[in-house]
Amino acid sequence: MPFAELSHRSIYYRQTGSGPDLLLIHGLGSSGADWAFQEAPLAEHFRLLMPDLRGCGRSPGGARASIAEHAADLWDLADRLGVTETHVLGHSLGGAVALEMALQRPVCVRRLMTINSLLSYRVDSVRKWLEVNAQLAMVRVFGLRRTAGLVARRLFPWPHQAAMRERVIKVIGELPQRAYLDLARALADWCALERVDLLRAPMLMLAAEHDYTPLDEKRSFAQRVGAQLAVVSGSRHGTPFDAIHACNACALAWFQGRELPPPEILCMDTAALAPSAPPAGFTERELALVAQPGLPSTREAEA
Repeated sequence: MPFAELSHRSIYYRQTGSGPDLLLIHGLGSSGADWAFQEAPLAEHFRLLMPDLRGCGRSPGGARASIAEHAADLWDLADRLGVTETHVLGHSLGGAVALEMALQRPVCVRRLMTINSLLSYRVDSVRKWLEVNAQLAMVRVFGLRRTAGLVARRLFPWPHQAAMRERVIKVIGELPQRAYLDLARALADWCALERVDLLRAPMLMLAAEHDYTPLDEKRSFAQRVGAQLAVVSGSRHGTPFDAIHACNACALAWFQGRELPPPEILCMDTAALAPSAPPAGFTERELALVAQPGLPSTREAEA
């Protein structure tokens, strides 16, 4: 297992594929393993770098880090690997880290894509206040595993999505509670609105029809930064899992500089197309390792 030793910390990452560099950044409470359904098609055209953010997956935690610090970690990782410029794709919290990376080093990001992410998560509306505080309260009162069950049903409510619900409960439910809360607070503190004029990379915002935050807000943000906005009908917040084909088609088109798929392609996967099991390679042992960052067993398994 590759660990990069950065300044005072280590970051776990995986590399695969060949071609132009493409950095994939996972969402809240998960790991680089989130990209299992995107990995194979993207690796045919790009060299993929899939890190676990600090305190997530197999990367050890530590003091609470801001979104800017998570972005700086990934630039440090890129420097260690000799990556001077890269495409960047981020989902949810990973989209905030991706945009922060593009603002920290504007000329080093070639093309940027976010999935169900915003330009600001500051609590400036009743809806955002409820999203942030209700979730934090549930974690404190019910614990992370029971909260993960509620989140899983909200993300994947349909019978054919049972495998994805189970994965959410397994992966997020076993994450240390402090790590999850620290990431959620970091996201709630983050805002890029005052710095969007620094953005140089062409940007695509992929948005689910039924995401946590309204489409009107994403349309307004997209207009503000001159980004393209593509909407996936029927999808919820877990678009890389519930709309695999639409997500992959958009990513391939965007990062290859081609026209985006037509609206009829941008839809949630039907029951016939949805996976009936978690991503290939997610054995119980691997899921356990992903869910427990920084344990000695992760390094022992490397030997």
